[in-house]
Amino acid sequence: MFAGFMEREDGLGDSLDDYVAYKFSSAIHKMRKLIVTALECADHEQHTQEELLIQAETISCRFAARLPELQELLLKDVQAGFDGDPAAKSKEEIIFCYPGFFAIFVYRIAHELYVSQVPYIPRMMTEYAHSGTGIDINPGATIGEYFFIDHGTGVVIGETTEIGNNVKLYQGVTLGALSTRKGQLLADVKRHPTIGNNVTVYSNASILGGETVVGDNSTIGGGAFITSSVPANTRVQVGAV
Repeated sequence: MFAGFMEREDGLGDSLDDYVAYKFSSAIHKMRKLIVTALECADHEQHTQEELLIQAETISCRFAARLPELQELLLKDVQAGFDGDPAAKSKEEIIFCYPGFFAIFVYRIAHELYVSQVPYIPRMMTEYAHSGTGIDINPGATIGEYFFIDHGTGVVIGETTEIGNNVKLYQGVTLGALSTRKGQLLADVKRHPTIGNNVTVYSNASILGGETVVGDNSTIGGGAFITSSVPANTRVQVGAV
């Protein structure tokens, strides 16, 4: 996605195109093998090895075809980070240094595998990002473009959360469920909130429940605890002075 930013292997020449082609081919090959392993572990219907290989190949090809759109999304997320933080000196700094962007980066890729119903791997990916950043984004969440998480530590975004475009979250924000006492009975049920477009949610706010909708162009103040819908163009303030 950002060739040469994270690593560069020796012996691949000076051509960026050659380097990207090599990394792309290598990554898709490794992904295909991992997907086969995951499918085998989750296979309760006793598919043949050939059937699993075909399924993995289909998923890998679909993922590869989506890479240009994924990169475009990530570039918009980088731009959102740069535009939204006056402390950022460059977009390169967002890519190199910002835990919020790293968590989004991993989420975007994991989400593609999630919608292709790859078992285990998407959640392993986002938990890897969670362990390093303190930001917990379930790969099932649906997140629009131009998304930014500032500071980030303690952010939780649940599986059925829906987030629109141009949304900014600060540290400690929870987009969660009202209750999970019913356990597996809630599987596949919308239990996390919907956040509209052009919304800012400040630190330590909690927005809970599958029927809770935060309307477009709203601002949620720090420390708010919200369990019912907020109309568009609303500013929610807690303990304002």
